[in-house]
Amino acid sequence: MDHSNYVIDEMISAKTIAARVESLATEISTYFKGTDKLIVVGLLRGSFVFIADLVRELDLPVEVDFLEASSYGNSTESSREVRILKDLRGEIEGRDILVVEDIIDTGHTMTHVLHLLQSRNPARLKVCALLDKPSRREADVTADWIGFEIPDEFVVGYGIDYAQRNRNLPYIGKVRFTS
Repeated sequence: MDHSNYVIDEMISAKTIAARVESLATEISTYFKGTDKLIVVGLLRGSFVFIADLVRELDLPVEVDFLEASSYGNSTESSREVRILKDLRGEIEGRDILVVEDIIDTGHTMTHVLHLLQSRNPARLKVCALLDKPSRREADVTADWIGFEIPDEFVVGYGIDYAQRNRNLPYIGKVRFTS
């Protein structure tokens, strides 16, 4: 199948995303109130735009670190094999950790990441996902905070790519392949 011809239909507007990020940040700030430092762990690369917006709205002392896990390559289908391409730079033992993900799909990547981080003994380990596709879930994992629940559509924009393209769109768009 040739995936070079596609159109993108706006699904969630930039304005809607901004409002939701603000409310997520308020909920997260309330939950972690009193922490001496929240370590926000972004899962690269899809979450970088979401993290940038989210941490600017958090009313907490924050440190940002990144983890890069891969389960897709350039395919639209998850390979279910998760590899850690970039690990955290800092120690997380005894710290409050918020893992930020662009989208939870099958759940395999998040399950792998949570097991890895839990083994390092953080004080609290929570998850915030911009998008959730529960209809695709194969692993028993849920986010503590979810921006939007979406149907089983292939999406791009706001940091999320298709073969490294369309990350720069200010909205979440649904990809429709054409012939």
